[in-house]
Amino acid sequence: MEALFYLAILFAIIIFLSLFTYFVPIGLWVTAYFSGVKVSIFRDLVGMRLRKVPPGAIVRPKISAEKAGIEVPLARMEAHFLAGGHVEQVILALISADKANIELTFERAAAIDLAGRDVLEAVKVSVNPKVINTPLIAAVAKDGIQVKATARVTVRANIDRLVGGAGEETIIARVGEGVVTTIGSAETHKKVLENPDSISKTVLGKGLDSGTAFEILSVDIADVDVGDNIGAKLQTEQADADLKIAQAKAEERRAMAQAREQEMTALTEEMSARVKEAEAEVPKAIAEAFRDGNLGIMDYYRMRNIQSDTDMRQSISDSDESTES
Repeated sequence: MEALFYLAILFAIIIFLSLFTYFVPIGLWVTAYFSGVKVSIFRDLVGMRLRKVPPGAIVRPKISAEKAGIEVPLARMEAHFLAGGHVEQVILALISADKANIELTFERAAAIDLAGRDVLEAVKVSVNPKVINTPLIAAVAKDGIQVKATARVTVRANIDRLVGGAGEETIIARVGEGVVTTIGSAETHKKVLENPDSISKTVLGKGLDSGTAFEILSVDIADVDVGDNIGAKLQTEQADADLKIAQAKAEERRAMAQAREQEMTALTEEMSARVKEAEAEVPKAIAEAFRDGNLGIMDYYRMRNIQSDTDMRQSISDSDESTES
């Protein structure tokens, strides 16, 4: 029984020490003390544990700030952590800005961090400008020749406009628009090839960094190349379209002519049928005229002679036409 009693006491002591070291990080307090940072064990460290804030995430950045000569209250750092911010990134950004003589307060850095931007990267870009490469931009000069160009945009972060300022995508889009406008206003593509620097000057003069989180330092045309002859291509496509329209109209006229020809053929056949029908009535009429005494035999022979003379002249006329053809 005594063994079980002592074992239970040992187990209780282990649990107590574990809970005590968890709520009272003595090692962190010792590190802060010898670093010259005043931290209360119960008010600060234990209070952070109770507020579900890891003490190390606050105290260690506090030590870095104190060593760099930057005074930031623990309460503000803890509030920034509870708001979802990155305390260590903000403190490192403050240290980098201080060393680069860039005016940056903790409140400003915290706001930039909470806005979703990397404040440390912003300070680095403010100190060391960044180069943004644009994709291939294609535009057409007034002579119809396509010109393709790529640009390198050197930018520096503007700390004051990081909150609410547009990002790199806006810079790329505006530079692309400026390049297209400049090439499109050129009389010939040769002028663009001879003086690509004119594109840079025109783009820089437009103030493209307005409302963005960056300040454009320079726009350099990295490469210029000649593309397709868009003007000739459009003319060819227009000629093809005109040809198709003309062919469609010709086909329409041909169909109408065929329809008229068929109508005339049908009309001719109808007239021929009527003539044959009338010719079939002639013998009947002659016989009836004989019976009634309205037509004598001499009249009949005279009519036959006239008919034979007419047939002979018709045959002679047909033979002359065939000889000429």
